[in-house]
Amino acid sequence: MSDIYSALQKRLDMYSLGFPATQSKIEITILKKLFSEDDAKLFMELSPMLEPAESIASRMGKPVQEIQNHLEDMVKRGLLFKKTKDGVAKYGAIPFIHGIFEFQVKRLPKDLAELLEQYYDDGLAKAIATNANMFLHPIPVNESIESKSTVAPFEDAVAIIQQANVIAVADCICRKEKKTLGKGCDKPMETCLMFGSMAEYYIENKLGRKISADEAIAIVKNAQKQGMVTQPGTAQNPAGMCSCCGDCCAVLLSIKRFPKPAEMVFSNYFAEVNDNCTSCGSCADICQMEAIEMNDFAHVNKDRCIGCGLCVSACPADAIHLVLKDNKRIPPKTSGEQMKEMAIQRGILPNG
Repeated sequence: MSDIYSALQKRLDMYSLGFPATQSKIEITILKKLFSEDDAKLFMELSPMLEPAESIASRMGKPVQEIQNHLEDMVKRGLLFKKTKDGVAKYGAIPFIHGIFEFQVKRLPKDLAELLEQYYDDGLAKAIATNANMFLHPIPVNESIESKSTVAPFEDAVAIIQQANVIAVADCICRKEKKTLGKGCDKPMETCLMFGSMAEYYIENKLGRKISADEAIAIVKNAQKQGMVTQPGTAQNPAGMCSCCGDCCAVLLSIKRFPKPAEMVFSNYFAEVNDNCTSCGSCADICQMEAIEMNDFAHVNKDRCIGCGLCVSACPADAIHLVLKDNKRIPPKTSGEQMKEMAIQRGILPNG
């Protein structure tokens, strides 16, 4: 019944960043490790549209309790999404990223980490890089922008956090995977923020813990001091916010491989150096995109700069500031619209 795994791969490839097929078929090996054949069949009966167990059981012609138990088991293993409202649980299919991959954060064995690393090299990295602009978008460190009036709410980490009704924090799955393999960096692990129903899922399934807005803001500010790029989902009301490094983050590592990362992200700023530069090299040391070259003074390669502002906060001479691009972009309002825009960009849905 290997056909069910091929069908599952094709279904997952329709969601979010995709789940591409590779020559090595490593993606099928990963699916077989995570899903039983019965799991795969049940997943194929679902869509991202949430629905109660009764509807799913009726469609499959099976007893409600049997389907309910199976759904709950898959939720616990990070293979489905669940939302409970007014006492009614509803279930839905999820992408591989953000979804199945991240939901393994508390159960990531070394053999799975090795498979994921191979899959990244064999095909996933290219899929991530191609669609990175609609997945996460770097936003500037607040102190790095000269005029606060230029900062839109969706570009302000504090404003994004303060609008969330529920917040959870979890370990970064990218750093967790690298650590499991004896690679990566020593930057803080518990840095990934989830909001709203996604936060509730993390809390209910013990993937993360509930925190206050003040705690979340402190986590982001500390991450920025550690040289990590603040990246919420590419939406005005995102489901989450990552703090990313160039050593571990799947998105940053993917776009870093290309000569012009600036063209691959959703960013409204770029860094510019002034005459105060003392050539100390602090900016080059903290840049996660290797966008700054040191000669007699710092030079910013605009093709590589993603406008995160880390270099500005690291400069002791006030020699760098962020400049607003002429063609300022506004992200979709909701995560649902974000996923739709990504599907259009990937050709999964027709434009218009």
